[in-house]
Amino acid sequence: MALMGVQLVVSLLVASLMQKMAPHWSFARWLLCNGSLRRYKHPSEEELFALAGKQKPKAKRDRRMNGVTDEKPLSVPRDIDLRLETSPITTIDALVLRYFLEYQWYVDFALYSTFIYLFTEGYYCLVDPRKEANIGILWCLLTVIFSVKIFFMVMRHYFRSEEGGERSVCLSFAFFFLLIAMIVLVIREDYLEFGLDRGLTNVNDNLEVFLMEQGWEWTIPVTKLSVRLGLVALCSFIGACLTFPGLRLAQTHLDALKMAADRPMVQLLLHASFLAPVIVVLMWIKPISRDLLLHSPMGKQTMQLMSDATYNSFRLWMIVALCVLRLAVTRLHLQAYLNLAERWVEQMKREAGRITVLEIQRKITRIYCYVTVVSLQYLGPIILTLHCTLLLKTLGEYSWGLYPESAPKSPAVDTVPVLQATPSAESGTEDIQATVQQITGALGALSAVFTPLFYRGLLSFLTWWVAVCQVVSSLFGLYFHQYLAAS
Repeated sequence: MALMGVQLVVSLLVASLMQKMAPHWSFARWLLCNGSLRRYKHPSEEELFALAGKQKPKAKRDRRMNGVTDEKPLSVPRDIDLRLETSPITTIDALVLRYFLEYQWYVDFALYSTFIYLFTEGYYCLVDPRKEANIGILWCLLTVIFSVKIFFMVMRHYFRSEEGGERSVCLSFAFFFLLIAMIVLVIREDYLEFGLDRGLTNVNDNLEVFLMEQGWEWTIPVTKLSVRLGLVALCSFIGACLTFPGLRLAQTHLDALKMAADRPMVQLLLHASFLAPVIVVLMWIKPISRDLLLHSPMGKQTMQLMSDATYNSFRLWMIVALCVLRLAVTRLHLQAYLNLAERWVEQMKREAGRITVLEIQRKITRIYCYVTVVSLQYLGPIILTLHCTLLLKTLGEYSWGLYPESAPKSPAVDTVPVLQATPSAESGTEDIQATVQQITGALGALSAVFTPLFYRGLLSFLTWWVAVCQVVSSLFGLYFHQYLAAS
C-alpha cells in the first residue's frame, strides 16, 4: 500500500485551491450572501419617534451621583405602526456576524472533503484499492471531527449565557440521551441491526492474536463493557450538542411552512426534509426494514424484494439523498429564522405599555447577528450524517451498487503483520525506505485489528444515533413551539 500516489497529489492541490479561492469564491458565502436571503434593518431613533408622533427629545439629566450623570432611556409606545425595511445580505454585512469565519471555513472544508472523496471513489474504479491508502477517509474523518468541534463551540456559547436557561436545557438532554443510549446498547441485534456486538468481539479476538504475534504475554484490558461505556458517554455528549440544533430546526420548520402556505410542493419538500432523520432511524430497525420492507407477502409465501447487499447500498444512497434534500431547503429555513424580527414586531404591537428604543434595535439586530449560528446548527447535522455515511461505506467495505460488495472478514492469524525493529541505515535513501516500511507495517497492523466488521457496527451506530438525537430534539421542539411557547 503506497503512501505517495495520485490521491496525495490531488489532496495537496485541493488544499491549495481551498486556500487560494477562499477570498474570491466560497460556497458558504454564496449560500448566505447571494442576495436571496433578506435581513430586517432596525429602525433609527428618529423613525421611531416619528411613528409615535413626536420629535426626538433632547437628553435630560435626571440626577447626578458621584459625578456621574444618568440619562433617562428613550421609549415609545408598543402599538406604533412599525414596518421594518429589508435588504439582501451582502458579504460586507456578513463579515461582522458572530462565528462567520468559522462558518465559512467549516462549510467550505466539508465541500472540498466531499469532492476528494468522490474523486477517490472514481479513482478506485480504475485502480486496485489495495495499492494505495484511501486519503478520502482521512478528509471525511477530519470533517467529522470538525463537526463535533463546531457543535461544542456553539454549545459552549450557550453555557456562557448569563441567563442559564440554555445550560439547564443542555444538561437535561445530556442525561436524557445518556439513558436512551444505555437502553439502546442492551437491545438485541434482532431489532437493531448495527452489528456492533460482532464488531467488538472481532476486535478483541484480533487484538489478542496481534499481541501474541508480537511476543507480548500481557493483554490490553479492552472489554466490551468499557467500549460500551465510552459509547454511552459519547452518545450523551452528541445528544447535548444536537439539542439546540433540533429545537431550532423545529422552529424554522414551522415558520417555513407558514411562508410557503400557498406553495404545496415546497411544503411537501419541507415535510420530507423534516422527516429525513426519522427515515434514517427506521432503516436500521430490523423488523421494519429487513422483515417488512424487504419481504413482501404473496399469499402463503414471502417474496424477497431485494438482497441484503442491495439493501445495504440502497440505505447508503437513501441517506445521501436525504442529506441533499435537506441542503436544498437551507435558504427557506434561514429566511424563516430572519423573519422572526418581523414576527416579534407584530407581537410587540399587540402589547400595551412602552418599550425603550434601544430594546427594539437590540432585538432586531440580535436576530440578524445570530444567522451564522443558526446556519451552523442547520448544516452541521447534515454534514456530520453525510460524512459518517461515507466513512461507513468505505471502511465497512460496502458498495454503491457499481461493483459487488465484499464480505467483511477477519484476517487469519498468520496474516497479521509483525512489527520488527528496523536496523539503522547508512544512507538517507535507506532511512526513508525504512521509515516507509515502518509506517506501512503500522497501518497494516491497525487494519488487521480494526476490520470492516468493526467499522460497520461502530459507524452504523453513530450514523443512526445522530439521526435519533435530531428526531428527539426536533419533536420536542415542535411540541414546545406549538403548545408551550404559545400558551
